[in-house]
Amino acid sequence: MKLVLVLLVSTAWTFTGAQYYYQGLMDYLENRLLAIEDRMQLWHDQSHRYHTELLDFKKLTVEAMEGIKNEHGLLFKDLEGAALRVDRVEREMDYVETQTSPRACANKADKVVEQGAWGLQESRGEEEEEEDWEELYSRVSDCVEIISGIRSVKILKRVGSPKGMWTRDPRSSKVYVFNGTSGDDVYQFDSVRDFSRSPGVTGSRRLVLPSDWIGPGSAVYNGYLYYIQQEADTDVQVVKYDMLSGSMTDIAMFPVESQAAVYSLNPETAADLAADDEGLWLLYATSDSEPNIYLAKMDPATLDIEQIWDTRCPRENAEAAFIVCGTVYVVYNTRLASRSRVQCIFDVNDMVISEEAPLLYFPRRYGSHASLKYNPEERQLYGWDDGYQIIYRLTMKRKLLV
Repeated sequence: MKLVLVLLVSTAWTFTGAQYYYQGLMDYLENRLLAIEDRMQLWHDQSHRYHTELLDFKKLTVEAMEGIKNEHGLLFKDLEGAALRVDRVEREMDYVETQTSPRACANKADKVVEQGAWGLQESRGEEEEEEDWEELYSRVSDCVEIISGIRSVKILKRVGSPKGMWTRDPRSSKVYVFNGTSGDDVYQFDSVRDFSRSPGVTGSRRLVLPSDWIGPGSAVYNGYLYYIQQEADTDVQVVKYDMLSGSMTDIAMFPVESQAAVYSLNPETAADLAADDEGLWLLYATSDSEPNIYLAKMDPATLDIEQIWDTRCPRENAEAAFIVCGTVYVVYNTRLASRSRVQCIFDVNDMVISEEAPLLYFPRRYGSHASLKYNPEERQLYGWDDGYQIIYRLTMKRKLLV
């Protein structure tokens, strides 16, 4: 009986302890769930707050972007206005420079390398000396003009590659286009008007030459085409081509190193032929180490060299050159193309002094000149500027006889 009582009491205590244990566990779980609910409520409140802040930030961003867009539009308009004003100022500067050109330094012909064509012998009599001086004066005074400014500019069209050459035959109205820096073909147009109206080079007569020309240094003179030919590791050759018969009539070797370029900004120009009132000329560099540009007077019939000068005009930063009345005008620029300018002049007749030689600026256009060819009949320059064909009309004045 006592044993049964003890068992009942023990069982009661055990049941009571288990009940307390489960009750404590339930209380613990309930507290943890409440804590989780509190945290979830906190996360919900924070998420709502972040969402509200994000919407506010988005609204502010949209407003800021609208403001930036409006300011960008106003800035763009201001820049357009500034560009128009700068362009107007440049045109006014071009006009002022053409009216009052600053002076440049002209190199005289006392730097002649090969002289003697006009030399007078002391043993001659006074009569012969007077005749020689009269002959000399007549030869010199056949062309006594120097450029005083650029009167107008006409952009004709854009054809072909960034580099090339175009010119007009002084004895006819025909125009010749050399596209690129080498090739065996030339495009012939009947006139400047036909060239300007034609789309590209369509409507032209394609002349196929017997050999490749190299560089934009060709010239048209008295119905003949003179161009530079150069094969690998050979001297420069001047080729005379009869455009009427379509045949090569003469060729002459010229002592120029194959790697020497006459203009540092146009390394494709191994030599540059030019024609003016006094005949046919060749601008070149004797070697790559030679700093100056050399000038040769050529016989257009035989391609013989009559005389050679050191112009003392540097090759560095030179982009092109042209010859007017026996005066060499070398055009300079920078490697980052800016405004082309003539800042070195050399007169073979020694009739240009420093005080009268203008520093000519070309109106700023596109890039730099690949070639400039003078037409003595029209007193115009035919320029190739980054693929654009441009005509510069020049104003002239008489040289001072010194």
